[in-house]
Amino acid sequence: MPTALITGSAKGMGRAMALALAKDGYDIAIHYLNSKEAASNTAQEAQNYRIKSKIFQADLRNAEEAKGLIKNVADYFGSLEVFINNVGNYHKGKLSELKNNDWHEMLNSNLNSTFYCCQAASHIMREQQFGRIINFGFAGSEFISAKPSIVAYQIAKTGVILYSKALAKSEAKNNITVNVISPGIIETSISQPLSEIPMQRLGKLEEIVGAVRYFLSPVASYTTGTTLEISGGWNL
Repeated sequence: MPTALITGSAKGMGRAMALALAKDGYDIAIHYLNSKEAASNTAQEAQNYRIKSKIFQADLRNAEEAKGLIKNVADYFGSLEVFINNVGNYHKGKLSELKNNDWHEMLNSNLNSTFYCCQAASHIMREQQFGRIINFGFAGSEFISAKPSIVAYQIAKTGVILYSKALAKSEAKNNITVNVISPGIIETSISQPLSEIPMQRLGKLEEIVGAVRYFLSPVASYTTGTTLEISGGWNL
């Protein structure tokens, strides 16, 4: 069976993706930082689909731990066909009050973690001559516009898109696709300004899962370096 690693998959959106791919027949690597019990519960539920699932702990802000996670998953399952990068903290507040620690945390947890993991995962996929990488941005992160209250987060996520495009171009010859899903306001989002969404509703986890399934499907084998927004028209 092919193996999928979803970072931050103990809870929420990551958990939904992990269980969906388990249902689709993937062996699942569940990554967590602090939520060991939740990760174990997700892995146990995934095993109901008669696939292998194991939990792995790592702080992906640390380059060595990120590299170690990828290696440990590939060693345990014997391969790594799918890597979904779902981690990244969020910060919102007045720009005048943005602290150095918050700035670095946004870059470390969103952009640097993506770089560390993707560099390691693409190395394994290159040897396999196959791989599917999905990173996460946020709706509007492709466009340069002033968002003072989330500027550190915005810069990190825009960086994820630029890095993903570069990696997609570099690895296309190796049958590795790299794409980005940019959610808007989802049912699990911390902030839920419903009035700003043209469709006047929150996004559903199943809609994120649908995008993941598309990028992993054979019909998307010629699709790489793209960003798919799932946002109900938010930030248009």
